[in-house]
Amino acid sequence: MPSKFLSIFKPLCRVMPEVKQPDREVSFKEKFFWTAIVLVIYLVMSIIPIYGMSTSGGQDPFYWLRVILASTQGSLTELGIGPIVTAGLIMQLLQGSKLIKVDLTDPEDRALFTGAQKVMTILLTMFQILAYLYAGAFGKLGQSAANGGINSTDAIVIFLQLLASGIIIIMLDEVIQKGWGIGSGVSLFIAAGVASQMLYKCFNFFQATASSGGVSYNQVGYQYGAIIAFFQSLAKGQPLASFVRDPWGQLPTMTGVIVTGVIFAIVVYVESVRIEIPLQYTGYRGFSGKYPIKLMYVSNIPVILAQALYANVLFFGELIAGPNSSIRTGASPGSVTTFILNLIGSYTPQAAASQQFQFSGGLVYYLTPPEGLAAVAGDPLHAVIYGIIFIAMCVYFGQIWVDVSGLAPRDIAQQILDSGMSIPGFRRNAKPIEYILKRYIPTVTILCGAIVGSLAFTADVFNALGTGTGILLTVGIMHNYAEQISKEAAAEQYPALRGFLGLD
Repeated sequence: MPSKFLSIFKPLCRVMPEVKQPDREVSFKEKFFWTAIVLVIYLVMSIIPIYGMSTSGGQDPFYWLRVILASTQGSLTELGIGPIVTAGLIMQLLQGSKLIKVDLTDPEDRALFTGAQKVMTILLTMFQILAYLYAGAFGKLGQSAANGGINSTDAIVIFLQLLASGIIIIMLDEVIQKGWGIGSGVSLFIAAGVASQMLYKCFNFFQATASSGGVSYNQVGYQYGAIIAFFQSLAKGQPLASFVRDPWGQLPTMTGVIVTGVIFAIVVYVESVRIEIPLQYTGYRGFSGKYPIKLMYVSNIPVILAQALYANVLFFGELIAGPNSSIRTGASPGSVTTFILNLIGSYTPQAAASQQFQFSGGLVYYLTPPEGLAAVAGDPLHAVIYGIIFIAMCVYFGQIWVDVSGLAPRDIAQQILDSGMSIPGFRRNAKPIEYILKRYIPTVTILCGAIVGSLAFTADVFNALGTGTGILLTVGIMHNYAEQISKEAAAEQYPALRGFLGLD
């Protein structure tokens, strides 16, 4: 029987739009075709602007969430995959912590669990749209368009557009999840967004500008993407030093390109490092196997959770203490309120005018990554404090995720027993298997959190293309896609291997 919590969603699940699972074997070419179609639809949505929003504002209060959410400011993908990921994490945590009882082997329970997650995704979509409208992401409510505002009619139109877009994104993800495509829609959208950003910063043929204090300026040689500008400088005999670092930290450089490649190589290497525990099938002499414990045991989950926490803190910090905060605008310069707001976060006029808003002081300032070597040299204490806190948070979130997601030694030991396997030389019992796993899993969990945190921090310091979090996510997703495509190709040629490859 499904839990009472899931039963609440049962009436709503019946009216939810749904993509039916294929009733036949879908070929690899057909899966590739539908995956490409889904990706093209999402990319097209990301360049369609939201009708009715104010275009006078330049700041992006959700800049730090864009990579994780695969979203584009001012487009139909403004929310990106945020509601899907948030709902999935909530349901995963509820199930992993045993707050709700779900038997995923039971078709009824599994269908209800999936339906409840979809209902929660739509509810979160509606909530986030209202939060964005209230925060002034599309223009200040109740003000004229000349002052960068939107009226109630515009707000309703924006709400309906984003709600419809959110439902379409849910359906696109479900097309792939139900077996019509390859991998996961969420992963596909993230990787495509980061990859397109990297390609744009490397091979952009259009003029790139940066701004300071609201005044636009062009740096000689930065008229194109980093690689295009580099070869242009070779042809014109210009000095190459200006392409190594950008004093303003807003333009792509060859340093960022090189660091991006190095981070890619490191992540690919650590993805392949693993410890293999020998296993044997009980009752079948001669049959054996191995349980791999990867160095990247919890993958990129720690850096995703840490970055999401940081982004939300920065967002609320901007709402409370930013230049457009109603609390700050209503407080006198020398008041106690202004003093408290400055403790939370202070800013300079240049930072307030930049699209990528950054605090220049206060507690929230130390939660913003120092982007570029110039920023590190200007305030090394900021870089040290940020790096220590960020890496510590990655380690902490990695340990929490292992406990609540079924990756703890006790859970893995039970899974090994349930599969009819045991460790050679030990009796068939969960305790000795758990004891062996405890030698490795806690250690690799800490190492994984420290490694991904350090790589993300290093990439941000050297102003790598696509941000450190984006690089880690993209490499992990591409690695998983390569494995998935290899399995699909093998199963296409040898259908009898589908069960062995875990594709059924």
